Amino acid sequence: MINIKENEDLSRLNHSCAHLLAQAVRHLYPNAKFWVGPVISEGFYYDIDLGDVKITEEDLPKIEKEMKKISKDGKRIVRHELTREEALDMFKDDPYKIDLINDMDDDTVISCYTQGDFTDLCRGPHVDTVKELKYFKLIKFSGAYYKGDAKNKMLQRIYGVCFRNEEDLNDYLKEIEEAKQRDHRKIGKEQGIFMQHDLVGKGMPLWLPNGAIVRKQLENYIYEKEQKLGYQHVYTPCVGTVDLYKTSGHWDHYKENMFPMMKVDEEEFVLRPMNCPHHMLIYANELHSYRDLPIRIGEFATDFRYEASGAVKGLERVRCMCQNDAHLFVTKDQIGDEFKSVVSLILDVYKDFGIKNYSFRLSLRDKNDKEKYFDDDEMWDTAENKLREVLNSLGVDYYEAVGEAAFYGPKLDVEVKPAVGPEVTLSTCQLDFLLPRRFELSFINQNGEKEIPVVIHRAIFGTFDRFTAFLLEETKGILPFWLSPVEVNIIPVNNDLHLDYCLSIEKLLKDHNIRCKVDTRNEKIGYKMRESQMNKIPHTLVIGDKETNDKTVNYREYSKKETTEISLDDYIKLVEDLKNNRR
Repeated sequence: MINIKENEDLSRLNHSCAHLLAQAVRHLYPNAKFWVGPVISEGFYYDIDLGDVKITEEDLPKIEKEMKKISKDGKRIVRHELTREEALDMFKDDPYKIDLINDMDDDTVISCYTQGDFTDLCRGPHVDTVKELKYFKLIKFSGAYYKGDAKNKMLQRIYGVCFRNEEDLNDYLKEIEEAKQRDHRKIGKEQGIFMQHDLVGKGMPLWLPNGAIVRKQLENYIYEKEQKLGYQHVYTPCVGTVDLYKTSGHWDHYKENMFPMMKVDEEEFVLRPMNCPHHMLIYANELHSYRDLPIRIGEFATDFRYEASGAVKGLERVRCMCQNDAHLFVTKDQIGDEFKSVVSLILDVYKDFGIKNYSFRLSLRDKNDKEKYFDDDEMWDTAENKLREVLNSLGVDYYEAVGEAAFYGPKLDVEVKPAVGPEVTLSTCQLDFLLPRRFELSFINQNGEKEIPVVIHRAIFGTFDRFTAFLLEETKGILPFWLSPVEVNIIPVNNDLHLDYCLSIEKLLKDHNIRCKVDTRNEKIGYKMRESQMNKIPHTLVIGDKETNDKTVNYREYSKKETTEISLDDYIKLVEDLKNNRR
């Protein structure tokens, strides 16, 4: 999907269309006042104070009609520069514009744009005439707090988009419709994956039974891979003392992203935002020799991070998440091999899930930012150069991003392009020379001396939450057999005649760890079949006289019209193969 904000012509067009929207709203609602109307990657919006009037879905076509009427009038869009005094006088009856003017620096050039009977404060640029604004669409509306602060008044935000021609607009609207159909929040609700409730809180999803199955299967999948690679899994508390995060350095560098401190007895705790401090202490629990390293500690850990309420989105951006986390304690000589092993694991997982559209980002520190990043040039240069060396030896393409590192070290982020929307970071691998030093970790090297290990932080799925959101949108909820909450749906043609055989099939499938159910409702076969397809169940069995007498099954794969009849024993082998090979 095109990023309108990054296209100079479309950005100017959409900026101008925001003013067209405001002018039309002013015509229809004379008392309307306007806060800001910026261009965004998806088009534009305008935040509006309509007093007691509430915009509804039915109002958008009415506003569009007025916008088209203004556009046909063809008025020129004229820019004027104003002194501060002139601007304050011009907008004296508009508290929102007065606030904008008062926030401007003294050397700011103040300008406004006039089109017919409407003038708005704006720095521009704009198109020459409203006649250029022909191909637009108002997409949606929502509430938005003034200045994004929940303590302020709730304004009404109207979103729209504008293009140079009808074809581009229609193509874009099709993409938006496709995005709606792929939205994991819609799919998650339809398929019973997760829910949210205000009594629990924003960004705190509740995984429903179907979602719990999906997540457990993902956990089993990655657990088996990590076990084969020598990972040792642990469980650690969801809280830590403030002193723990002061020791790690997170308290100084990450406090704004944590939940507030809570005092219990004489101790001060916070909900943990990450797991590395706990894993440092597990490493420190025993003495280690160089022969023990590398030590790979993994955990499926629930973490809590503060996300602004406006940024929270389904499972994609949450305040409570479960990380597929691990920390590798290595010698300096082992960095290359272990880092390569992590990258190989990432690529192996992506191959299994058919993820092909991704890029590697080497996230580096900003040398001039001494507050965000631990101030040790030698440590940073060593870590960054080591990562470059490893990536170059792997022969993978990557790009560098200054200012995106963790405060303790550089990292490799894997940016994945989903079916819709902007890139997301799924996997990450970070190099850390700092935390082992802060926690005074050591091992006995070959010379019998104490040496500080290096730590590699890595998350293959990132979080199970985000990865599930990604999968739902990539597949439109059509999950592979082994991930589906119900793998086989069994439909008897006649409950009186065929139910016993269906129940025996169900028992046999469950004995082979196949998730299945028998549909015993008194509904027509066609209705049950359609519902099975709507629920995106991989296999549907229809059992009638022939199947019951011959001890066979007649199965239909999701989205296919044809059915296949095979013996029950052969069917068991088929679904076991599908499940065990995770195809």
